[in-house]
Amino acid sequence: MTNKPGEKYTGSPGVTFSVTGFQVQVRRSDSTWLELTCHSSCVLSDRAEYVWYKNEENIKTGSSLLVSSGSTDRYSCNLGGSFGQRSPAVYGPQRPSVSVSPSAEMLEGGSVTLTCSTDANPAASYTWYKEHGTLDPRLLSEEPQLVFSSIQSSDSGNYSCTAENQLGRKTSDFISIDVKYGPQRPSVSVSPSAEMLEGDSLTLTCSTDANPAASYTWYKEHEDSPRASGQIFTITDFTAEHSGNYYCEAQNEMGRSNSTLLLITESGVDGTTRIIHITRWTLVSVMLILLLVFCLWTRKKKAVSSTTEPHESREAVEMDLHPEYEDLSDMAAQREDPEEQEDQV
Repeated sequence: MTNKPGEKYTGSPGVTFSVTGFQVQVRRSDSTWLELTCHSSCVLSDRAEYVWYKNEENIKTGSSLLVSSGSTDRYSCNLGGSFGQRSPAVYGPQRPSVSVSPSAEMLEGGSVTLTCSTDANPAASYTWYKEHGTLDPRLLSEEPQLVFSSIQSSDSGNYSCTAENQLGRKTSDFISIDVKYGPQRPSVSVSPSAEMLEGDSLTLTCSTDANPAASYTWYKEHEDSPRASGQIFTITDFTAEHSGNYYCEAQNEMGRSNSTLLLITESGVDGTTRIIHITRWTLVSVMLILLLVFCLWTRKKKAVSSTTEPHESREAVEMDLHPEYEDLSDMAAQREDPEEQEDQV
């Protein structure tokens, strides 16, 4: 539209203008509802009418709008009849994503940064958590980034972040942190003991903490060639030649480490002495068995004698009950005596 002196107006009739500077303010009404209010940086009439949009669709007019807490929809406003731009949409956080830097293998002692990001308006605040077994996740930080300046093996685990603003809250998926480290100094256990008898067997077990898992090799002191490989080393039919200091080496792609020396010795009891011990215990066992048999025989004899005594007592009682038999026997003896005397004469 032009307006020069002495000339007519040209262009479209009337005046066209646009009102900008609309903003949506969010206020919590209660635990379930949020109140959205449309504001403009311009001074407008009290009779100004606002139009509300939900996901680009006109839904109502009015200065405010109630929406449910945690809604994932996008809300914006504008002045009714205005051709200007609508307010920026407000919406709750989308599910956050987590990035790791560096993305390569994490080595113990290195620097690692986890970054949480999401799309939200108003801008979201962030919270970092580490999974803690069956307990609730442990809060670590309230910043968009979680920084490990010198990451340790104890930092391995599952991490997640939460993004939150006035309209809602979302939590990322867990991300696993796997810190690689070389073997710690191995420990060696021996079974049954480090003092051996000739002909016995023993088992040595090597263990360590490493990521990835370590492989094991067994050595005898002052020998270059390994005695065995694997976590368990078994010596069968022990002889004096097996005596000495042993150690194991644990190794993975991050490094290697040796255990301290373990002294294996012969106890000094040879095979002949062991046979003597066995013979001695055998004789003791035989003597115990003979003693047991004698005790049983003695007990049985006493039982038999106790059963014969009542019969002898009964015969004695019967003699006492018939004393006339004794008198008759005496008379018979007296009669026989004269006859014997006459015969003798």
